[in-house]
Amino acid sequence: MMNFWKSFTDQQKAMIRRAIEVAEMDTSGEIRVHIENTCKEEPMDRAAYVFSKLGMQKTANRNGVLFYLAVRDRKFVILGDAGINQKVPADFWENITEVVLQNFREGKITEGLVEGVRMAGQQLKAHFPYQRDDKNELSNEISYGEDLES
Repeated sequence: MMNFWKSFTDQQKAMIRRAIEVAEMDTSGEIRVHIENTCKEEPMDRAAYVFSKLGMQKTANRNGVLFYLAVRDRKFVILGDAGINQKVPADFWENITEVVLQNFREGKITEGLVEGVRMAGQQLKAHFPYQRDDKNELSNEISYGEDLES
């Protein structure tokens, strides 16, 4: 079976990583992007599993945000941790999701992820501003389906 996420070019992967780095420059919040082919369960349940497997709930301020994408099944979810969800408006993730999905509908997968990460970074900056002693608690690398199965 072909891994559709492998169709992302090195340049596209670098654009996504750079968007994460830039978004995190002004916040103590942490953003991860996870891409896989398929999602055999409810996407929010799968995203919660991925969130846990990536250790995203271990950030000091519980302010991690996961962008989860199952490329072939066309499933997309943004999952924020308890700390950020207490501070953002109730419809916040839905607003970002709609912007991302609109890009996806236009065939702009990378651009959608980059814009969504940028928007999440702005919100994280407002609620979790960068602190001088801030540490990058989570990798900025994109994770992929089989990364979690080992």
